[in-house]
Amino acid sequence: MKIILDSKQIEQVLGDLTDRIIADTPPDQDIAVIGIRSRGEILAERLSERLSTGLGKDVLCGTLDITLYRDDLNSPSGNNQPHVRTTEIGFDIDQKIIILVDDVLYTGRSARAAMAALIDLGRPRAIKLAVLVDRVGREMPIHADYVGYKTDVAVGNLVQVNLVESDGKDEVVIE
Repeated sequence: MKIILDSKQIEQVLGDLTDRIIADTPPDQDIAVIGIRSRGEILAERLSERLSTGLGKDVLCGTLDITLYRDDLNSPSGNNQPHVRTTEIGFDIDQKIIILVDDVLYTGRSARAAMAALIDLGRPRAIKLAVLVDRVGREMPIHADYVGYKTDVAVGNLVQVNLVESDGKDEVVIE
């Protein structure tokens, strides 16, 4: 196990992501942050708080469950029943710039599923993808608009994001 981001570095990355999002957001546009369950939702909450402070206005935050949009849901090799949880978006996404947040961008399949789920909920002005870690291995033509940390972790290795809210500590490790 190798630590690639510790808690201090994660805080710095979130600060950098916040600054870049603020710089790219026209002041007259409404933005909202939506996190992909489960660690994306935690990161989205943190970003939403920072963006609210930086923009001087409330930035709404929601949580998106993509289970039913996954392309491996009916895979013949899958023996597990999917664990469907709730999507919690208590606001209208129409005409808002949506900052979609995930912990790791790898194949692009989760981001694709999340975009499909969002489109079923409304018509945002734009969807921008923000990720804590971007790693090589894309299978879909997806890229992040905001990347905290890039890594070229070899296939077969796992990038694990641990966050204090769910795991008791903030760190990103390669296993």
